[in-house]
Amino acid sequence: MAGIGNADVEETLKRIEAHKSVIGTIVVNTDGIPIRTTLDNSTAIQYAGLLRQLTVMARSTVRDVDPQNDLLVLRVRSKKHEILVAPENDFLLIVIQNLCE
Repeated sequence: MAGIGNADVEETLKRIEAHKSVIGTIVVNTDGIPIRTTLDNSTAIQYAGLLRQLTVMARSTVRDVDPQNDLLVLRVRSKKHEILVAPENDFLLIVIQNLCE
């Protein structure tokens, strides 16, 4: 979301959060600290730490396979939830949602 204003970022997050399947969103800074979240603090910290590590490994793997390529979105799906991670230079956007049935 580089190059967009703060109001645009807030509008985008509100649009994502308005989806009925979305449980929560977390914006994580480069240090792995949640700077904006709709989840409780301890849950946000747990997701941020674990998904930051996984994203670093996934990004490294993509670049090892093709140095001209980069990770755009990491999607993790379990029986109950789907987690989407969109890495940017200065932050990670994490969206946790229930699976639609």
